[in-house]
Amino acid sequence: MRMIMLAAAGTAFILAGPVSAQAPNAQAPNAQAPNAQPPAVAPAAPNPQAPAPAPAIKTVSVVELGELPEDTRIQVNQLLATRTADQLERLRKAIEGAPAAKSALEAKGFSSRDVVIAQIDDAGELTIVTKKAG
Repeated sequence: MRMIMLAAAGTAFILAGPVSAQAPNAQAPNAQAPNAQPPAVAPAAPNPQAPAPAPAIKTVSVVELGELPEDTRIQVNQLLATRTADQLERLRKAIEGAPAAKSALEAKGFSSRDVVIAQIDDAGELTIVTKKAG
C-alpha cells in the first residue's frame, strides 16, 4: 500500500516540476511612473491545495517491473490499470525533460517509452519502474 501512495505522490511530484517551470511569471515589469500608486487589487494568496514543488533529483534508480517483489508488482499493476494514456504520456515527457532520469534509463538500456511509473522522495531519490515496450 505504501508503494502505491509513494508512486502516486511521486508521479505528482515529477509532473509538478516541469509544469511549474513553465508557469508564467506573475510579476510584470513596472511600467508605471515612479509616483504612481500601487494597484488596488492585492495579489492572490498562494493556493494551499497546490502541490509542493518537486525536490531536485539527486539520485536515480531504474527498476524493471519484473524485478519487484510480487506484492509490490501487484500493487503497481493495479495502479497502472487506473492510469490514462494521457497521464502516462505526461509522465514520459517529464522523464524526457529530466536529463539525469533520461541518462539513467539509457544506461540500463531503456527509454522513456518503457517507463510505467516513477516516484521521487523528499531526499531527491527518483525511482523509475520500467517495462520493456513491445
